[in-house]
Amino acid sequence: MSEAAGRPAAPAQPTAVAADDPAALLPSLEPLLRAWLPRQRWFAGKGRPVSGFTLESVTPLLPGAALLHLLVRAHQPPAADDGPGDRYQLLVGTAEVLPQHLSAATIGAITRGPLAGRTAYEALQDPRQASVLLERLRIPGALGALSFHRGPHGEVPRGLVPRPLQAEQSNSSVVYGDRLIAKFFRRVVAGTNPDLELPLALARAGCDRVPAPVAWFETRSGDTGETTTLGVLQPFLKGAADGWDLALKHLTNERDFTEEARQLGRATAEVHTALAGALPTVTYSRMQTEQLAAAMTRRLETTAQQVPALLAHVPALRTAFAALHDLASDGRARRAQRVHGDLHLGQCLREADGTWRIIDFEGEPSRPLAERRMPHPPHRDIAGMLRSFDYAARSVRPWNAAWSDACRAAYCTGYAEVSGSDPRTDPVLLRAYETDKAVYEALYEARHRPDWLPVPMAALARLAEEPPR
Repeated sequence: MSEAAGRPAAPAQPTAVAADDPAALLPSLEPLLRAWLPRQRWFAGKGRPVSGFTLESVTPLLPGAALLHLLVRAHQPPAADDGPGDRYQLLVGTAEVLPQHLSAATIGAITRGPLAGRTAYEALQDPRQASVLLERLRIPGALGALSFHRGPHGEVPRGLVPRPLQAEQSNSSVVYGDRLIAKFFRRVVAGTNPDLELPLALARAGCDRVPAPVAWFETRSGDTGETTTLGVLQPFLKGAADGWDLALKHLTNERDFTEEARQLGRATAEVHTALAGALPTVTYSRMQTEQLAAAMTRRLETTAQQVPALLAHVPALRTAFAALHDLASDGRARRAQRVHGDLHLGQCLREADGTWRIIDFEGEPSRPLAERRMPHPPHRDIAGMLRSFDYAARSVRPWNAAWSDACRAAYCTGYAEVSGSDPRTDPVLLRAYETDKAVYEALYEARHRPDWLPVPMAALARLAEEPPR
């Protein structure tokens, strides 16, 4: 293929110099990304057109252009809760002929630029390319815009066979030889991701309830030098049962789950205790408590404008946050610390010996990183788990309210056995956090899973009926 200016045809094997030049590469990839990126499950800007892209960095992980690491910023009309543009991490393979087994991973045929004549595809779906990522994580060091690091916990053997997971929504994961699992963050923001920061702190504290990071990789901003976490490699808990699936099996078979819930409460308390010892804690001042109540009230009112079914409950739900506001004047000191931030049954794994492990400390991905790293009372995580028991109970017909109530009580009992503090003794704080979580769920379900909206709405109706305390 020749170009009008008389330049020679693009070579069959592009050079690394051409392949890692964002200015040369972006025009050839932009039309492909404009069509492909919004279709991905982890793309956060669904429903809004993409007006353009900025290719912030290109790093070949192999000589030539067979495997490229990209950081791409997608520009879209701003929404009320979005920043200037989301940044995404891509691992793109290119090939002259794409094998049939990778057809579903196709991004598109490149018709111009330094990669003209090749086909771009999602490289994490290619075992050969996923193996390259593991090898980079095995050997620390810098590569282009990327830097790879190894921790003191665990080894990275050679030759582990990769297997991409298909179930995740906001990130992508690859299991290697049923021994390690790499999480590849898709929507990335500047700063250290809590899913690296908190497990590292817990490992240093000797808490084995959370798999310790074995390796990770990151990039740094050229302007500020700020670190951005891109991916984490951790042990894979082969054979461990997902807490959500386990709860549903017990419900379906009408089996008691209270002992599992109690043990999970103990595991949560162990993690909270370790985090409080490993990282700084704060005591909420009166002003901070009032600001927390005000932020929850604003989320309620904003969400009600987007979820009309919520409007009727707003006056009663405000009382939960008004009670929290009034709590600031009771003179009682309340500790705040780093917490999981998005704790639910699906973030918990039970091993064959009954041991519970807690994973995925990223927090709620839709919230700003600075907000996800803020200290909170432990009640935030506890409220998330209480909501998860309610979700499980309402996922099986008929709704088993007694099952949910028993699990919620057992979980709080187990938590108190380890921490020495029963979260139910602070009902105002617990009600406020559970209400705030259910409001978040209502907005999420209205946007992404309308059939599930009745689940948080039933909880909000219950919480609206609870008298202020």
